[in-house]
Amino acid sequence: MKLLEKFTLGKQDLKNRMVMAPMTRCRATINGVVTDITVEYYSQRISAGLIITEATNISEQAIGSAYTPGIYTDEQILGWTKVVKAVHARGGKIFLQLWHTGRVGHSSVRNGNLPVAPSAIKIEGQQHFTPTGMNDYEVPVALKTSEVKQVINDYCTAAENAMAAGFDGVELHAGFGYLPNQFLVDGSNQRTDEFGGSIANRCRFVLDIMQGLVDICGLNKVGIKLSPSIPFNGMIDSDPTATYSYLISNLNKLNLAYLHLMQPMFPLDAFPHWPKDVLKTFRPLFNGDIIVNGGYNRGKAEEAIQNEEAQLVAFGSLFLANPDLPHRFELDASLNIPDQATFYAGGEKGYTDYPVLN
Repeated sequence: MKLLEKFTLGKQDLKNRMVMAPMTRCRATINGVVTDITVEYYSQRISAGLIITEATNISEQAIGSAYTPGIYTDEQILGWTKVVKAVHARGGKIFLQLWHTGRVGHSSVRNGNLPVAPSAIKIEGQQHFTPTGMNDYEVPVALKTSEVKQVINDYCTAAENAMAAGFDGVELHAGFGYLPNQFLVDGSNQRTDEFGGSIANRCRFVLDIMQGLVDICGLNKVGIKLSPSIPFNGMIDSDPTATYSYLISNLNKLNLAYLHLMQPMFPLDAFPHWPKDVLKTFRPLFNGDIIVNGGYNRGKAEEAIQNEEAQLVAFGSLFLANPDLPHRFELDASLNIPDQATFYAGGEKGYTDYPVLN
């Protein structure tokens, strides 16, 4: 299988073209520190050509959910250093995904502080999971221009911390409705300063962050994840093709490691003008390597690689439940079924206890 062939991504020599997708698992301490169980979890999955960690908070302000990890305190950095050392010791490669949830959070997990966002517009029609159950989203506090620039600095500091922990690179989570995504789409960004209004202004936040990350981490060591056709968390844009075409064209200037594209994961009947195949729409605009994600199985992934539609394919729940996924694909063996009840439950069950083939 071409999917199982070695590949050089940026400056990383990968053992195959299979990527472990970032997946929130809620196993960190209340202070955002990953522990020995997380070391074991990632060490078990070094068969992936590249591991991208779960989304990791860049600051205290970035937190949206309890028991999610951070990369802004010494204790958090030390925890991740142990993960990286264990992965590297077994021949793996690992990027840290940088996360700011923006309005996708709740004051009950933020010491009573309201979430922040580009504009004071709350998410409608959804609720947020908190330790006290499901709660309606709150109206976020709109960031001042000076505060937006401070968040950009926070991303840069987080990248410095990631490099100090030994990561091979970083990925900006700019999809699925989190803060960078909130700046991109006109449904959540109604600012009138340099970070709002025109497509160029709405893309400025992401592009400024990406330039900062490249300056810190170096060329071909930074990736970005985008979800142009996913309306979840209120990500409604009047013209996503125009918005993301401008963004991707400008990302070409930065010598990135990769562009990570999420295919649609929700019905788009209400958005007939949105791209139905994100890969075919945006792949021609990017000069570098593409990771594609979203509903890929063994056959579909191999087809995408064989047709040169993407260079790598990311798998989420399949890697969650099958630490030896590449070996199973090689043998066309049966797969463990992911236990959704334990995705965010905490503890070893559904985390480090999935069996591997003999």
